[in-house]
Amino acid sequence: MEQVYITQNWTGQGNGDVPVCGEDSTENLVDITYSACIEEFAQEGTYEIRTALYAPDDALIVENSSKDASGESGWDTITVKNPKRWWPHGYGEQPLYRAEVTLVDDAGEVLDTWSRRIGLRTMTMNTEKDEWGECFAHEVNGVKIFAMGADYIPEDNILSRVTPERTRRLLEDAVAANYNCIRVWGGGYYPDDWFFDTCDELGLIVWQDFMFACASYELDADFARNISAEIRDNVRRIRHHACLGLWCGNNEMETQTLDGAWKPSIKQKSDYIKIFEYIIPQILEEEDPATFYWPSSPSSGGNYDNPWDENRGDTHYWAVWHGNKPFTDYRNYYFRYMSEFGFQSFPCLKTVEAFTAPEDRNIFSRVMEMHQRNTAANGKIMSYLSATYLYPTDFETLLYASQLLQAEAIRYGIEHFRRNRGRCMGAVVWQLNDIWPVASWASIDYFGRWKALHYAEKRAFAPVLISCEETGELSERPFCVAQPAPIEKSARLHVANETMERVDGVVRWALRRASGEVILDGAEEVSVEPLSGLWLPKMDFSSYNELEVYISYSFAQDGVVVSESTSLFTAPKHFRFCDPGLRLRREGNALIITAQAYAKQVAVEGVDGDVKFSDNFFDMNPGERRVEILEGDASAFTIKSVYQIR
Repeated sequence: MEQVYITQNWTGQGNGDVPVCGEDSTENLVDITYSACIEEFAQEGTYEIRTALYAPDDALIVENSSKDASGESGWDTITVKNPKRWWPHGYGEQPLYRAEVTLVDDAGEVLDTWSRRIGLRTMTMNTEKDEWGECFAHEVNGVKIFAMGADYIPEDNILSRVTPERTRRLLEDAVAANYNCIRVWGGGYYPDDWFFDTCDELGLIVWQDFMFACASYELDADFARNISAEIRDNVRRIRHHACLGLWCGNNEMETQTLDGAWKPSIKQKSDYIKIFEYIIPQILEEEDPATFYWPSSPSSGGNYDNPWDENRGDTHYWAVWHGNKPFTDYRNYYFRYMSEFGFQSFPCLKTVEAFTAPEDRNIFSRVMEMHQRNTAANGKIMSYLSATYLYPTDFETLLYASQLLQAEAIRYGIEHFRRNRGRCMGAVVWQLNDIWPVASWASIDYFGRWKALHYAEKRAFAPVLISCEETGELSERPFCVAQPAPIEKSARLHVANETMERVDGVVRWALRRASGEVILDGAEEVSVEPLSGLWLPKMDFSSYNELEVYISYSFAQDGVVVSESTSLFTAPKHFRFCDPGLRLRREGNALIITAQAYAKQVAVEGVDGDVKFSDNFFDMNPGERRVEILEGDASAFTIKSVYQIR
């Protein structure tokens, strides 16, 4: 069989509403419709097509047989009662059925077998008009999902090094950081089958770009045939996967055609429309009409119709980083879906040691600049560092400080967008991984080591998140003013609930001195409805010195803290930290960390081994913090905080 195409038609419960799975109801159904195409290499014959569907536990559900078939089999249907629905990670389980189609000749001999795992779900992009413009949200089984994830690039510059085991490890790390989606960037390549198999199993929605990016293409008959074959082959290979969320025509070509970045000719502009708004949609209509298509990323829907529109479609936002804007600039925007935003950092010292000699360990050395993904970016990191931290006096501390900048920048963005769920429905970070050991936007470096960003994403993408929208002497304020006017210092807490159940718990906060001493505190019982958020009243701390106080806050369910953090009212370089006197001891497979005063961005690292922790690069008040060792081990550990950046 050359190909089999499967689609789903849902009836009854769950079609457009939150589904009730597993109910004993004949109205809770899914019709699985399929068609097989037979490619004959000899004389025409008469065939039988046998179809079987197996449950996630491999029990046979149903068998069908179509006899006297030749050429194309036509369409047939299997009905499944009380289907077990596939959900993205964090919203439910990921049951996978097995569909098997067997081709038999008139003598009863098996000629070919087609077998794939499929997930039973509905999936599209919701683009309905609303009070702000047009929604842009993944809608799975009738539920609008807030996308939390990152952009995936090739895992290695030598593709033969990429293995199923390596890819699975990377994607498991994504799920460990509470991702529910992955965007496959159009400047790379179509991932191997095992990538999609793993995303099916882990519940990662895949935004799949076609492999066109950042260029202008000349369209002629040969090129049209070439790309049509490429697209058709990959659509047929990938389309059955439960994880497939949408097809996207290209990366940044609509915007770059308009803004003149590639100076396309009039013909190239016309060719762009032909490729991405005629050729590709036509192929998808034939091969995969069930999956949503989006012409470009970013876009407002195509046809050069203002792809930068904040109120429609997806956005790539780079004013923080490329535009040198402060982290707080994210709060000026309410994009519908952020499919790219990022900030660079250096990898850790162990990774840098893999490509440098001791004399190269200066960020402006030739070797360090050659291991940099963005021209002049090392200077850009230093510029942001000057606005945020004191100047590090050694190379390793500089690497650490760069990772804190990256983590803080992206945290600002994610938390802001999650606080505006409904208007914004996606925060997809550029980027997840590296193609070689390098300074870059990745949250996991080439060797699989988590940067501070990945731990920050784990906290910011948590299903239940407490965050703080603070005001104060932030990084955009000119610190050189001799006698500044009084600045409002306030804090407004928010609890985001990206789960399918109502969340009840207690919010606790405290205004503290650098020693950790509590000046003011409060607690409030709250209930947060499913897939929503709750703002708490604004608190004014303007009468306190922003250089000496900070706010800590937490959200607890049934007495267990599920989310916590702290916020400053000034840049860390100006805050008057006390020495936290950090200590650690080991108890079995855990480290117990002790602080005598407020400690910001506490980082633990194994001296003689790579170790993955349950949390790292976190803030803590005076007291103890338990951190589990999840993977790897070491005989000794180092520990530091922002206090050491001096």
